[in-house]
Parts: sequence; C-alpha cells; structure tokens
Amino acid sequence: MTDQNHTHGGRRAAFRTIAGAGAAAGILGAPYVHAQPTITWRMQALWDPGTMPQKFEERFVARVAELTSGRFKLNLFAAGQIVGAAQAFDAVRGGAFELMKTYDAYEAGKIPVFAFTGSVPFGFPESDQFEAWFYERGGIDIARQAYAQAGLHYIAPSIYGQEPIHSKVAIRKMADFAGKKGRFVGLASAVMAAYGVAVTPLPTGEVYSALDKGVIDIADRGDLTSNFEAGLAEVAKFVILPGFHQPTSATSYVANRAAWDKLPADFKAALAVAAREVSGALRQHLVVSDVAAITKYRAKGVEIIQLAESDVLAARPKALTVWRTATKGDTLATKALDSQITLLKELGLLGA
Repeated sequence: MTDQNHTHGGRRAAFRTIAGAGAAAGILGAPYVHAQPTITWRMQALWDPGTMPQKFEERFVARVAELTSGRFKLNLFAAGQIVGAAQAFDAVRGGAFELMKTYDAYEAGKIPVFAFTGSVPFGFPESDQFEAWFYERGGIDIARQAYAQAGLHYIAPSIYGQEPIHSKVAIRKMADFAGKKGRFVGLASAVMAAYGVAVTPLPTGEVYSALDKGVIDIADRGDLTSNFEAGLAEVAKFVILPGFHQPTSATSYVANRAAWDKLPADFKAALAVAAREVSGALRQHLVVSDVAAITKYRAKGVEIIQLAESDVLAARPKALTVWRTATKGDTLATKALDSQITLLKELGLLGA
C-alpha cells in the first residue's frame, strides 16, 4: 500500500513537473507568438470607388492578407480620397501613406525613364510582350532604380492592353488628329503633339468634365470598360481604335522606401506575388469585358471607328523619333529605350 502510494505520488510529482515545464515553455513561447508582426498600411489607388479596376485592387488587398495569414493589412482608398492624384507621388515619398497604385508616366516630366515604364506608343502590341520586358529584360530593375532615387520602392506592374481614344468628333484617319485639343500623359503626350494635337495632361478624374465642357476634343483615360463606367459614352460619341498611342499599359504598385525596408521578407514577397497574380487576372478579365463594353458603347449611340492598319503603320516613324527625344539624354531612360528596341526587333516588331 505504501509502495503503491509512493508510486502514485511519484507519478503525480512527475506530472506536476511536466505540467510546470509545459507552462514555462508556454510562457517563454508567448513572446515569440506575439512577436509575429501585424502591420497596417494605407494604400491609395488610381480608380474611383466601385469601378472594375478598383475591384481588382480590392482583390490585391485581400490576396496580400491571405498570403500573410491576416498579419499584413492594407487599408484601401480610392482615387483622391487621401490626396489628389497629382499629389500622390510626393505624399507617399513623404510618408503620408505607405503605398500607391500609380501610372509612372505622370512623373515623366521630372523622371524621363517613366515615359517608358508606363506605355510605349506604337510599341509592344501585346501585354505579354511588355510584361516580358519587365520580368525578362530588366525593366523592373530599371523602374526600381528610378524610384529608389526618389525615396520610393517600385514593387511590380499591372499590365493590360490597349487604351482607346474617346472623341467628340469623328477621327477616321491619322491626319484628322491635327488641330485637335486632347488629354494625354507621359510619352503619349509627346507623340500626339507630334501629330498636331494640342495636349493637356489632365488628371484622370478630370477627363469626363473636360470632354463635357469642350475643353478638349479627344482623350485617353483608361481601358474600354473603366471608361464606360466613368460615363465617357455620354460626353464623347466616338471611340477610336486601335489604341496606337498606348497599345499596352502598365500601372504600378509603389511604396514608401522606409516603410518597405521595415517589412519582413515574407510580407515583401506577398506584395510581389499578389501584384503579379492580379495583373494576370485583370488582363484576362479585360479580354472578356472589353467585348461587352463595345456593345454597351454602341447601345449608347457611340460609333466605334477602326483606323486602317496601313494608315497607323505609315505614321509610326514619326513616333520612333519622339521616343529618342523623350529620353532627354538621361542615362536610365536611354537604357530602358535601348532594351525595349532590342526586344521589339527580336520579336520582329521593328526592322533590324
């Protein structure tokens, strides 16, 4: 009996020892569990609330949260909700918020290489070709070098296809652009000016009112679907295709550099992975939605004008001259253009 009690007492003591050790381990382990960082950033996008591209930014935010098990939260704001579109670059650089979705070409006047990381008029006709330049030919590294000089970090592009030109007057050949007033940005503004357009680089949010009031005759704004959602069918009764001025486009995720540097490696990876996934998803969606958008434009009384391929190609040499001028002799811009020309030639899209 005594031996049995001793045995039971020994077991109880051993259990208490193990339980105590487990509790101690739990206590020691608690700081490790709580040390897993939970980070919240603010992000301002380019798009209006409820629009198709803004919904894809919502997917981006959700995917980042999913990839980080909810530890990295992006509070998403629509265009202009924190600052005006023209102020976003400086606001993120100054730390007012951590992340923006932007169009590089908005800053091409200050940083010449951004004329080539947003879109190249008469350049890559397919989105995959432009994306290949970023990921296979160093375009993403060039963009990062440029943004790093401004205290920002370029994460990744979202790449999609052509943007149409919306017009209040019929444009049936390239020569018809001469004498028109138009809204274009980045390299497209210089190219369209070469064809005789008086260019005003308005923010995206002002395109509708500028067309409505007759401040401009023609405008580039975004893809067919988002432009329809923005009401352009009400103020411009002609859609001009193909979008030679912006055959493929890249918007970009750009972060405050100091905030980026503080992120854990897995959070950085989550941003890059989510960005590339959403880029592909957006592109595939537009393949379908743009077809539906054409039908919607026609139902609103908008005429879809398709310029002759021969006419567009005949106008191309003038654009190539503008490409080189747009580098402004800047080393990084020249590097970007040279690498794009090399790839275009390899793809058989430019003469040797």
